[in-house]
Amino acid sequence: MNRPLRQAQVRPFKVLGIQQIAIGGTSKDRLRALWVDMLGLEVTGNFVSERENVDEDICAIGSGPFKVEVDLMQPLDPDKKPAVHSTPLNHVGLWIDDLPTAVTWLTAQGVRFAPGGIRQGAAGFDICFLHPKASEEFPVAGEGVLIELVQAPPEVVQAFARQAG
Repeated sequence: MNRPLRQAQVRPFKVLGIQQIAIGGTSKDRLRALWVDMLGLEVTGNFVSERENVDEDICAIGSGPFKVEVDLMQPLDPDKKPAVHSTPLNHVGLWIDDLPTAVTWLTAQGVRFAPGGIRQGAAGFDICFLHPKASEEFPVAGEGVLIELVQAPPEVVQAFARQAG
């Protein structure tokens, strides 16, 4: 079914670029065998959260403001939710220049957010998640993909502005 294109609306924020991808599995050891041992990503940190049911290694591709995180995640308890291992590509993180403004505007446009609101994420940046499934009240969502919005620090905002010219 072809839907007519919607007229572009002025957004009070910008998506700057990819901040991270998160890959889940039942064993970080198996994930590290590929991403660290074979592909050469550097492990830059670790994050454990019972609330999020996750034990993750934070890895990096690239450097500076264009560095992209690759989070290798395993559940603390495979029988609990969130089930960070139930889909291999768990979520995609996007740098946002003004996260509170983005959340307010997107909510007003009918975008569904996952519970938890804006909070500090594993890498220390403020984050929130767009829900993968729409609802009657919020008809716009990730269509099966969990999307993390990440507040870009000033140096990342400036680097993307310089790159844009």
